[in-house]
Amino acid sequence: MEDDIFSGIANGAQIEGKVLQTFQKNFVQVQSILDQNRLLINEINQNHESKIPDNLTRNVGLIRELNNNIRRVVDLYADLSNSFTKSMEASSEGESAGTTKSDGRGGQKRIRSGN
Repeated sequence: MEDDIFSGIANGAQIEGKVLQTFQKNFVQVQSILDQNRLLINEINQNHESKIPDNLTRNVGLIRELNNNIRRVVDLYADLSNSFTKSMEASSEGESAGTTKSDGRGGQKRIRSGN
């Protein structure tokens, strides 16, 4: 019985560690992309202010790159959201292991972990 509790805690810690690693990795990627976007926006603004035809033409490609980067950030945040949701579901499943719940008839029913 105690082994089940401790293994549940250990599994929760392992899940939390993986989630934190995923969060950290994604946030580092997001920050890198946002830094890139800042540089792109600065270059786009400079090209626009120069009014030089070649620079204005170059802005088309820079704006496409900026849009693609924004899509990547959205995808990374979606991945973060999914990871967080899965970790919360796994965490709540771990917390409910070994607890009791009503069987709807006024009695208590034992929930068995692993079944």
